[in-house]
Amino acid sequence: MPELRKDPITNRWVIISTERGKRPGDWLVGPKVRSGGFCPFCPGNEDKTPPEIVALRPNSSAPNTTGWSIRVVPNKFPALQIEGDLNPRGEGLYDLMNGVGAHEVIIETPNHLAELADLSLDHVQDILLTYRARILDLKNDTRFKYILVFKNRGTAAGASLEHSHSQLIATPIIPKRVQEELFGAHQHFELKERCIYCDILRQELHSGKRVVVARADYVAIEPFAPRFPFETWLLPTRHVSHFEATEPELYHGLAVTLQETLQRISSALDDPHYNFILHTFPLQEPASLEYHWHLEIIPKLTRVAGFEWGSGFYINPTPPEIAAQHLRDARL
Repeated sequence: MPELRKDPITNRWVIISTERGKRPGDWLVGPKVRSGGFCPFCPGNEDKTPPEIVALRPNSSAPNTTGWSIRVVPNKFPALQIEGDLNPRGEGLYDLMNGVGAHEVIIETPNHLAELADLSLDHVQDILLTYRARILDLKNDTRFKYILVFKNRGTAAGASLEHSHSQLIATPIIPKRVQEELFGAHQHFELKERCIYCDILRQELHSGKRVVVARADYVAIEPFAPRFPFETWLLPTRHVSHFEATEPELYHGLAVTLQETLQRISSALDDPHYNFILHTFPLQEPASLEYHWHLEIIPKLTRVAGFEWGSGFYINPTPPEIAAQHLRDARL
């Protein structure tokens, strides 16, 4: 029988519709054939992107030339522009402001064929530390209230280029989805004087039913009320509200957990397209006992349709307990 479940953070209800359940191999995933052709992210084409903001260059090669291992450039077609003032204003009952922000691309590897899950652990750690460095730098610009780091892997996830990359967008407002989490975390803290994410970690580690990867420093779980099949969260076991406040030496454990989780998803679901999104506390706010940064990984296995758009409910055909078991059983 289908089951309604409520997310304890956002109070959003989802429908776990087991009648529609599928085994991992039944999911339709995106095409795996690479289109090839010209790629502006490949070595030798550095002049086809805007000038780099920063790059890791093991051999100290000159900026905007070959010899890099990770490269950060402004998005050539940015969603928001770095220049200008916000100029917030009203138009009758409507509010608007200038589209000021930062939109950067993190080119994760010079190898066009490599995927994040295939890179060395040291390289994945360097990518995560690059996220941290860019957040710390952009934090100095007080126009920005939030930075969302995200990755679209594959066309089904919204990627327009197949070369492995992630992006960040700094915004002058806090995104609504994050505001819902912040509000829910605040309500829980007001009531119980505890972080709801820490409470979730304690309960999930105790039951083990929805745990995918458990390390001393990081844990990957299937959330109790996931919107999508095989939606997976990665959380540090130690409470930290800001991603960038994590000490550099702790990013190795995150790299290990992220890579193992991506490899398990790839093995269990035949290498699906996916999104991952970093949720962290607002940039200009001090450390908080209420909120806990985390990564959300969403394999693109279903499509949001009319019912979801119209109702705000999500229909998920795979119970998270079943998804966690499949991921734990995946062969690496």
